[in-house]
Amino acid sequence: MKVVFHEAFCSVYTADPAAEPGRMEAIVHALPSDLVFLEPEEATFDQIHLAHTKQHIRRIEEDGLYDIAALAAGAAIQAARTGLHEPAFGLIRPPGHHASADMCWGFCFFNNMAIALLALKSEALIKSAYVLDFDLHYGDGTVNILGEADWVGIYNPAKKDRKAYIQSVEKELASVTADIIGISAGFDNHRQDWGGLLATEDYETMGRMVRRAADKNKGGCFALLEGGYNHNVLGKNAAALLKGLSG
Repeated sequence: MKVVFHEAFCSVYTADPAAEPGRMEAIVHALPSDLVFLEPEEATFDQIHLAHTKQHIRRIEEDGLYDIAALAAGAAIQAARTGLHEPAFGLIRPPGHHASADMCWGFCFFNNMAIALLALKSEALIKSAYVLDFDLHYGDGTVNILGEADWVGIYNPAKKDRKAYIQSVEKELASVTADIIGISAGFDNHRQDWGGLLATEDYETMGRMVRRAADKNKGGCFALLEGGYNHNVLGKNAAALLKGLSG
């Protein structure tokens, strides 16, 4: 299994929980040693512009955040391309699912998932896609950019009961037909994080469900890091997801 990662993601680029020192290292140190790490390149302006207006891109440049955000978007594209052939994980920051076409919030600047899927679609690598966003917070930016597209399905689980939550994901994935499934992998709904709901093994379960759905469709799957702020459990949760995706 491939992990797309760059040492630049360890840099503290701004003052928010997603950019805290040690966050990326907590995941890297918890991942199995047999994973293959790939180094990404920045997304091009044209690739970012598939999802965002020129005005929004200019604001991110003016804020001095373009380079790190473009690198995360480039890593997302690479993870998605890799995911067409084998499961892949974009170990990236800044996160992206709160970035809309012309605005952003929630520690996000460019919408990594939307850029990745739009890039694949523009290159005729996929005809359809599906997004499972199990971050604690609703992925409003992804819905803003892709929600009206007839070739993309998006699901943000919202159950407050752990068992019902997992069952809802299983029910959704059972009916998915898509060339690729992307996971917006936020781990902040863990019982020891902000949401206080899910157990570590639930991420493995959902990863296995996604892999099963992708295999059924003879398609691909990949995941991109979104939230997750308790460094003591973040790496374990990410490793559990990757174990499920690996089959």
